[in-house]
Amino acid sequence: MKYSQNEKILQITAETLIVGVDVASLTHYARAFDYRGIELGKMIRISNDAEGFLKFKSWIDDLKQKHSKDAVMIGMEPTGHYWFNLAQYLKDCGMRIVLVNPFHVKRSKELDDNNPTKHDRKDPKTIAMLVKDGRYLIPYIPEGIYSELRTAMETRCYIVKQLNGIRNRVKRWISIHFPEYSSVFKDWEGQGALIALKEFPTPKRVLEEGPQAIAAHWKKAGLRPLGKKRAAKLTAAAKASVGVREGLMAAEQSLMILLEDYEVKMRQQMQVMVLVEQLVCQIPGVEGVLKIKGIGIVTLAGFLAETGALGRFDHPKQIQKLAGLNIKENSSGKHKGKTGITKRGRKRLRAVLYRVMLPMVAKNPEFRELHRYYTTRAQNPLKKKQSLILLCCKLIRVIFALMQKQAAYDPQKMMSDIRRPDLPVAA
Repeated sequence: MKYSQNEKILQITAETLIVGVDVASLTHYARAFDYRGIELGKMIRISNDAEGFLKFKSWIDDLKQKHSKDAVMIGMEPTGHYWFNLAQYLKDCGMRIVLVNPFHVKRSKELDDNNPTKHDRKDPKTIAMLVKDGRYLIPYIPEGIYSELRTAMETRCYIVKQLNGIRNRVKRWISIHFPEYSSVFKDWEGQGALIALKEFPTPKRVLEEGPQAIAAHWKKAGLRPLGKKRAAKLTAAAKASVGVREGLMAAEQSLMILLEDYEVKMRQQMQVMVLVEQLVCQIPGVEGVLKIKGIGIVTLAGFLAETGALGRFDHPKQIQKLAGLNIKENSSGKHKGKTGITKRGRKRLRAVLYRVMLPMVAKNPEFRELHRYYTTRAQNPLKKKQSLILLCCKLIRVIFALMQKQAAYDPQKMMSDIRRPDLPVAA
């Protein structure tokens, strides 16, 4: 992979046809230029279907032949999901695809005419000029098992988001209609608590059932430990309840719908996780990473779904930049402003790393010791959040090394690799 500005510019020669495409949901617009910015041919409209793609390919082939071009570079904005199909088609045809930052397009569209106007004829030229100047990104389209893993983890993320919404709505329902319920059951998702919510959700229904009938429901489900004491406690809570008593029929129906959705989403989550586990276990080198205390299937799957094949990276710092964990500087002359992380790149990758680091500094001995050292060292002690970010970068390096070398995790080696400068001895 070539990342520097000079290397990107050098990839565009006099024999390169530069095509800028303004991507939309139904119709794309494209214009072609040479390496000096001279337009070749007329703008073309491309429908987002097989016929339009064939027309686009024929247009490119004609321009290449007419102007003696032997290479083509197609630039486009990553507009939502609309560019996926066109990019896949062009990739299958052996054409090179690059992406330009939509923010750059917005900022540079006035360079030619000093006019903030935005329309379908202007945008393809702006995109092509950015490509000509080497201001583009090389997209990574995952293939094979990594494509499967990314799709599966996106599905899991969608299900988890819906599950969290359902959980919050059930908690809201309980706090309105039976607020004392939480004093009887710490977690409404437990088996006994779910039976109670399905069979006798409101204080009125609890009092109608009585302790004996309630205990019988749990006994039938094989939950003997709950028994009569818990049933009596639930009945006492129902007697003293201050929950809303109006509209109970509709409220019970609403709760039943929520619980049905909850069970469906839980089954779907289990199905997705079975597939995720099968996919992760097929990737070489994952065994060593999973031996790190605190790293599980979900974390590793989320990491690999966002990064793709680690072999495409030359250095773990590239993954750090992909996650938006690289440092940004704010200085000018003698002024030295505060530094921070860029937060660019794939936000899900950054979220996966940060979320796993919170329990790791609590339960993993090596990372807990490193966190303690970074936050308490005599010279330049870090704040807790700064230390967590630094440890996220450390985790990237550890995962990269283990999977690339397919080595076993060695806690002592990881700790010994850290170079701590000796403090000067006081006179």
